Amino acid sequence: MEKYSFNTIVIGSGIAGMTASIYLKRANISVLLIEKNVPGGQITRASSVENYPGFKQIDGASLAMNVFEQVQNLGIDIKFADVKKIELVDDKKIVKTKNEEFICDNIIVATGRNPRELLLPHEKELIGHGISYCALCDGSFYKDKDVAIVGGGNSALGEALYLSNICHKVYLIHRRDEYRAASNLINTVKEKQNIELITNSNITKLNEKDGYLNSIIINDNKQINVSCVFIYIGNTPDISFLDNLNLTTKDDYIIVNNDMETNIKGIYACGDVIYKNTYQLTTAVGEATVAANSIIKQGNM
Repeated sequence: MEKYSFNTIVIGSGIAGMTASIYLKRANISVLLIEKNVPGGQITRASSVENYPGFKQIDGASLAMNVFEQVQNLGIDIKFADVKKIELVDDKKIVKTKNEEFICDNIIVATGRNPRELLLPHEKELIGHGISYCALCDGSFYKDKDVAIVGGGNSALGEALYLSNICHKVYLIHRRDEYRAASNLINTVKEKQNIELITNSNITKLNEKDGYLNSIIINDNKQINVSCVFIYIGNTPDISFLDNLNLTTKDDYIIVNNDMETNIKGIYACGDVIYKNTYQLTTAVGEATVAANSIIKQGNM
């Protein structure tokens, strides 16, 4: 098995991972960026982004490609592989893929998280065309339209309130008879005239016309016309390769300090993989900047 050495290895090439790599490379720190899929992360699924500074409007894939071109222009080493395990040996870290090992002093984990899906036919094809996992990102595209939210926790109800100020009507669909959100949030949702609560129900079919969602079927027998379904049934941080490290986590998200460092010295994390209040492109960029600069400052001491 071949071995390679770097100062820092960044795992994950979403916006956070690429940002960290850019800062490190510009500081003349040897860095390797490892990605198991394609660059860009979850933002590539967004049909339009209108809340990222510097762009009036841009689709997520184009935004990701712009950043990836910066990575390439800087000559950052990139390896497309799936990280299987990280081992700690003295003050070094060994990052293992299927066929290679990479030795480094620091690691930045930027693998993000994956939204749980409804696993319905046509769900993937309709992403950006009536299926969304981020109301804050996509809600404005459905101004004065009827939409649905699936979920029963704080995130689902909070986004239902957000959408109720934008959309004509919001159907809040939950598979149980009671919501799991905070009681004050539930009461606020119930007071909104344009939010309709639908409990003990599941979406069983997505109907589309000309490539766009136009209605849903509830419990196999009730049709509701909506322009978008926002899915909030949870997210899964992509950190299974860290299982052997005893990292401090909360709800499976990595806990970091103000320098974006975990409880293990030399292992940092940023972006959607960390425990925080706001999950947005702009916060991911800021966290990646902090993580990279924490490593850069070490080299200047």
